[in-house]
Formats: sequence, structure tokens, C-alpha cells
Amino acid sequence: MLNTAAPDFTVIDVDGGAKHISLHDFRGQVVVLNFWASWCTPCLEEEPSLVALQLKMKSQIQVLAISTDEDPAAYKKYVDQHTAGLLTIRDSKQQSNALYGSHKYPETFIIDRNGIIRRKLIGPQDFTKPDMIDYLAHL
Repeated sequence: MLNTAAPDFTVIDVDGGAKHISLHDFRGQVVVLNFWASWCTPCLEEEPSLVALQLKMKSQIQVLAISTDEDPAAYKKYVDQHTAGLLTIRDSKQQSNALYGSHKYPETFIIDRNGIIRRKLIGPQDFTKPDMIDYLAHL
């Protein structure tokens, strides 16, 4: 899957006021596509570094955090308390992550400005490490 076009998708969260997000809307930007769930302890450990990354590199990248939570209340509670400044949406049908073969969380895909998957990161990461910031800055 590396060095291939990132599968496009549109997620519609009907419980979130019919909010929708499509991956193709971010073409021309580096996208940090993160699949997570509110019940996933490693995801929750990783989340503050994703928020910090988005704040630090907001003009260069877009973090897109897709929750696979089935329970809208659990998702909303977590988002309201922890993800300020992070673009997130709930894909309760888990269709977007299935396109990437992602079923264990967290998993993150780094997608370049041309829509090509450049890295796949499995498990919790510290996205504020200098080598990660440098890597993303040079994409």
C-alpha cells in the first residue's frame, strides 16, 4: 500500500449533525490520517501529540482523526473533552478504515500532497518528535 494512491472516502456522521468529510478535499496538503477509538487506551495516549502536531504545523499539514466508535455518546464525550483543535469525525460503519486494511488501533497513514501514501505507522506514536516534524515538513 505504500507509495500508492490513498483510497478516497467520504465519511458522514449522521449523529454529529450530518457532518461529512472527504479525503479528496485535502488534496494539495500533507494529511496525517489517524484511525482511532475512544475505548482504545493507546489511541488516547497518542492523541495529545496529534493535537500538538496540528497546532505546530497547521499551515503545512492536516491531521484527520477518524474514530471507529459505534457508540455516538462515547465518541462525543471524548471529543468534547480531549480533541480541541483536531479535525475528527466518527465512522461507525468503519468503511474508511476498511479501505486501508486498518482494524487495530491506532494506525496512522502519512499521505503526501499528491495523495500518495508515504508511511504507515502502527501503534501509538509521539508526533512531536523532531524527526517526525522534520519528515512532515519535507513532504
